[in-house]
Formats: sequence, structure tokens, C-alpha cells
Amino acid sequence: MTDKPKETEEISVENTPPDDQSSFRDHFLIALPNLAGDYFANTITYILEHNANGAFGLVINKPLQLTLSDLFGEDNFEGLDSNRTPVFDGGPVRHESVFFLHEAGMEYQFTQQISNDISLTTSEDLIRALAQGKGPSKIITAMGYAGWDNGQLERELTDNVWLLAPARAEIIFDTPCEERAQKAAALLGIDLNLVSSNAGHG
Repeated sequence: MTDKPKETEEISVENTPPDDQSSFRDHFLIALPNLAGDYFANTITYILEHNANGAFGLVINKPLQLTLSDLFGEDNFEGLDSNRTPVFDGGPVRHESVFFLHEAGMEYQFTQQISNDISLTTSEDLIRALAQGKGPSKIITAMGYAGWDNGQLERELTDNVWLLAPARAEIIFDTPCEERAQKAAALLGIDLNLVSSNAGHG
């Protein structure tokens, strides 16, 4: 098994109050069609932190052809249903890092609660729990993350590159990954299929 990803030591998700109205924490970032050809085309990202230092999140709809057995050894996860813990491409930064996004209620050595319903864990004790058939029943695994410098995400939103929607745990854990972006946009009353690829470009 691997050590705790070093990136989690550098990116804190503890400093922003959950009720901070200026923060995009615990929101979905939904790519608009004018991002076609970009890494983030057709993606939905769950924002874990947004403060004066920038923003940090995980893409939740780009599945990889990998399982936990591939990441941590087949012997450790023999008999574990791979559908229970799908592995996603979490973003273009530090792909060697592994993050577990799961339902709140269970805490491990390095668990940070993002909302009332969603937590982030980066420690080995969760890996061991999963190997034993325990751990959260609702969980996704992400390799890498998405990051924005201070003010960068705000500028991209002004340029109409993204839609911003309040997050819902059921979209992360109970909705097929190919439907997550559309379901999140529907929270805003928007059908992504009807949005022009020229949106935001006058």
C-alpha cells in the first residue's frame, strides 16, 4: 500500500467555514460546451476547497480502466466488488495521488468533512478497511486533482467557461457518471444539450 499522498499535506480544506457564502466549496463546476477539446471538456468537478489561495477539486465523471486491486495489489482486494469503489481521473495535477470521496459519518486518520453529507479521506486506514470489505458504502476513488490559482476560477466563471451549482451527494454517489454533469446542470434549470458551444463568446 502507498503512503498518504503528499499533496494533501499542501492543500488544506479545513480553513473555510462551510457557511462562507463567498466560497465555492461544496459546489459542482460543470464544463460548458465551449471547452470542447480541453482536458475538462464534458466534465463535472466537485470543489473541495476555495479560498484566498485558490481552489481545489476532483473531477467525478472521467472513469479510468482501473480498480483498487490495480492500484494497491490484487491480494489486498480479492473478492471486493470493483463497482463499489470506481476509480476516476480526478484531475490533471499529481496523478500519482489517490483521494477517496465518500459519504460522511466515518472518520479515518486523514479525513476532512466537506459538507454534512460528503467527506474526503487520504489515509491508509481507509484502504485497509475497504480491503476487509468494510468502510463507507458510498465512495469513489480519484487519481490526481484539479487546481486553480487565486482568482483564476473566478475569471473563468466570468468568461462563462463553467456553470456553478450547489453540490448534491446523490449526484456523486447514486447517479451514473455519464449523467452527473447533466443532472447537476438541471439543478440550475439548464439542459446542457441545448447550450451552444459559443456560449460566453460574443
